[in-house]
Amino acid sequence: MEGLRTWIEIDRSAIRHNLSIFRSLIDKKVRLMSVVKSNAYGHGLYDFTTAIDKIGADWFGVDSLIEGLALRREGIKKPILVLGFTLPERIEEAAGNDVSITVSNFETLAVVAKRKGARRIKMHLKVDTGMHRQGFDISELPKVCKIIVEANKNGANITIEGLYTHFAAAKNPSFPHETNKQIELFNEAIKIVESFGFKPIKHASATAGTLLFPKAHYDMVRIGIGLYGMWPSKETMRALENKITLKPVMSWKTVIGEVKIVSEGGGVGYDLTEKLPKNSKIAICPIGYWHGFGRVFSSVGNVLVRGQRAKVLGRVSMDMITIDVSKVKNVKVGDEVVIIGKQVKDKITADEMAFISDGVNYEIVTRTNPLIKRILV
Repeated sequence: MEGLRTWIEIDRSAIRHNLSIFRSLIDKKVRLMSVVKSNAYGHGLYDFTTAIDKIGADWFGVDSLIEGLALRREGIKKPILVLGFTLPERIEEAAGNDVSITVSNFETLAVVAKRKGARRIKMHLKVDTGMHRQGFDISELPKVCKIIVEANKNGANITIEGLYTHFAAAKNPSFPHETNKQIELFNEAIKIVESFGFKPIKHASATAGTLLFPKAHYDMVRIGIGLYGMWPSKETMRALENKITLKPVMSWKTVIGEVKIVSEGGGVGYDLTEKLPKNSKIAICPIGYWHGFGRVFSSVGNVLVRGQRAKVLGRVSMDMITIDVSKVKNVKVGDEVVIIGKQVKDKITADEMAFISDGVNYEIVTRTNPLIKRILV
């Protein structure tokens, strides 16, 4: 890519394909939230959101009010829900920009209940059905609803726009018991909240839940990792890869910055942790752990050069890696190098990198530096 040392390409056609897959799995009346938290899982908050907004997501889920306001400034008009914690002093800012917030504890609820405002606060109550992260216990819901009813009598102008939970173990189809138990508890929560006259949008399923638990689609599903063309777990992939195909949206690339010959026995990188067993042709690429290519890939990672794998030599530096291109013909400065994606007949996936690093694909893509240029292709 002219003028760039490293960049990330976002494939519009892959976004469209993945969205169509999830649309086909849910009823036409069920809304689809595109979860774009954490810089759209590293794909670029604005770039990915504007692309999928035009294709047809109904809602957007973000981690923080900062992300929600950024989308509003960029002209996103569709509903936005902050899935994470909103600072009490910024709740009015959320209301003023028509950004819905998650309320999952009595401390936040107390702040909301005391207000008197012309602008309505749209809340999504989160219920803890077993993950034991965010959320009210089901036994607390009657008290929660009573507080909201009384607050509105005093001019609080708040509404329970949504009611939701999050599944802890939906990714593993071999153990559905825990998810089914959470579904049962959530159904009880719905009955309690609706008994107070509220009619919230009900949602529980993320990518894995949407794929494996159709009975838990409710009024809306929240799709994150699947829209980016990745599976939430190996178990989910094995269960469904013969039925549906997901297409990775991200390709991450850099270039060859230097090529040289190093004699047998020469050490490479900081602390000379790797010695070359023979005369070798090496190349330097301007990418390192600052960009999101972690030190964990030192001496074990691979990249693609001219369609062939080139092993990372020695330690990954802050801004550079050294690779072995001894078997790659005609390598020259400026050649494209693929970190994630396809080149000729080979490919490197976030899943492969996660396996090498003993991590998860989510981590690989979300750690890509936000300053790296994202380009829609």
